[in-house]
Amino acid sequence: MSERLDGTVAYVTGASSGIGEVTALELSRAGAKVAVAARRRDRLDALVERIRGEGGEALAIEADVTDETAARAAVETTLGTFGRLDTVIANAGVMLLGPIENADVTEWQRMVDLNLLGLLYTAHAALPHLLTSAASDPRNVADLVLVSSVAGRVARLGSGVYNLTKHGVGAFAESLRQEVTKRHVRVSLIEPGATSTELAGHNRPEVQEQMAARFSGMERLEAQDIADAISYVVTRPRRVAINEVLIRPTEQEG
Repeated sequence: MSERLDGTVAYVTGASSGIGEVTALELSRAGAKVAVAARRRDRLDALVERIRGEGGEALAIEADVTDETAARAAVETTLGTFGRLDTVIANAGVMLLGPIENADVTEWQRMVDLNLLGLLYTAHAALPHLLTSAASDPRNVADLVLVSSVAGRVARLGSGVYNLTKHGVGAFAESLRQEVTKRHVRVSLIEPGATSTELAGHNRPEVQEQMAARFSGMERLEAQDIADAISYVVTRPRRVAINEVLIRPTEQEG
């Protein structure tokens, strides 16, 4: 049986579209107050209005989590508004594919800044508050969910630096899990395969064409599929920790 999240507060990064947006809705429907962060304020405002329209409580925070000061301020704003923090979904990320030879290294910098540093800043700022909530009612457990990728499991041609960042997320997740699990902060890694979101649209046109050819004829995952998995993870009883979830489309081989 799933547990409700009534009386708790969730914070979701990368919430202006895709997995983050749908996850925020699901956490609200489970009873949590939800703070949503991203750079696109108009998208966040629309999401907050939708959550409120369903009877939930939500807060929009315009923030670039690659800036450490902004990432920490977003967490503190959540605390200042809702008074606690029980669930953090570190979802913000970017995927910029292509060969390593003659690469535009500014794309590498963007991935390192967001996929690694943005996630690290968010986790570090949130951790003290998650530990406090894990030692108190109503649930006596807290959750940090790190959204990675199948690219954190399988290295592929043309994905070298994206693979690097997502493998790093997995290593960080496991080390932090061992550090805090006896204090009932559950650290969970979510690894989606091919999913229909805006993520691929950040790539150069030729890379988008290659991706479209690779996945042609395949029914990709929807953001809702990943949000369902995240909701499952964070609504387990206190005794249950789901450490890692790899989710691929049925037709995806690798």
